[in-house]
Amino acid sequence: MRALICGVGGQDGAYLSRLLLEKGYEVFGTSRDVVGSYFQNLDVLKIKSRVQLLSMDVTDFRSVLYVVDRVRPSQIFNLAGQTSVGLSFDQPVEAMESIGVATLNLLEVIRFVDPLIRFYNASSSDCFGDTGANAATEETQFRPRSPYGVAKATAHFLVQNYREAYNLYVCSGILFNHESPLRPQRFVTQKIITAAARIHRGSKERLQLGNLSIARDWGWAPDYVQAMWLMLQQEVPRDFLIATGKTISLEQFVSRAFGFFQMDWKDHVDVDEALFRPSDIAMSRGDPLKALTVLGWAPTRGVDGVIEAMCDAASGDPADP
Repeated sequence: MRALICGVGGQDGAYLSRLLLEKGYEVFGTSRDVVGSYFQNLDVLKIKSRVQLLSMDVTDFRSVLYVVDRVRPSQIFNLAGQTSVGLSFDQPVEAMESIGVATLNLLEVIRFVDPLIRFYNASSSDCFGDTGANAATEETQFRPRSPYGVAKATAHFLVQNYREAYNLYVCSGILFNHESPLRPQRFVTQKIITAAARIHRGSKERLQLGNLSIARDWGWAPDYVQAMWLMLQQEVPRDFLIATGKTISLEQFVSRAFGFFQMDWKDHVDVDEALFRPSDIAMSRGDPLKALTVLGWAPTRGVDGVIEAMCDAASGDPADP
């Protein structure tokens, strides 16, 4: 099997590369500029030399056409595009182009180059917006509340349309928040944990955070890439929601992270209203029943296990990343 991973340098791209290599795949990975990228995550997992890296701009149709025609993969995983909800409020056009237009380019290239290619699209829980008290399912209506969420919803519906209109094997994974030691510092979970580790080592800094009342369904990233692969192994393409089904607030996340280092978070954290988003999601919770029953997928770690693994890594005593 030959796989092409768009956005191979990110957290999910690195873990997915490792998983596919373990399964005997020939793995190709793309980034906008391979020469100017460092691919630290692939280095951390000690697999960079085994991934064949190519430059590809997912917003440029000719670039996508050239790479897909050259590689001729049996499976494509679309993990590229803007990844920050906060950044999407500042750069909404880039969000739509790097997610919506990019997905359209990949679908069109598959349709023309090889309709037998199986395609996975990274959808997002941000498509749902605020789920409230009821956990979202694959049938829950989308109500995105950020440019990022709107772009992800656009890509999701494009995938559904191409599946129905052109009979392609294309599907989306509606992934809820998933973390690991490979998360960059711009994500709030890693920001919290690395700050807690520095303070534990003697730093006098105070951690500035936004709305602590928001609640999220946090999972373990290696579990979620396993779900991506499973989706492309089914007889027929279907969309799946991937989550743990359990939600905690950001305040609880902060408390548990500082508690790992035997500290009280209230002594080290300030709430800065300047960090609040224009329209934030108060509650995000998913019901993974379909994935559990159809894919046989289940999370191996809950949020406490995720926090522990990330804290271990931040303290310099990481387990297997």
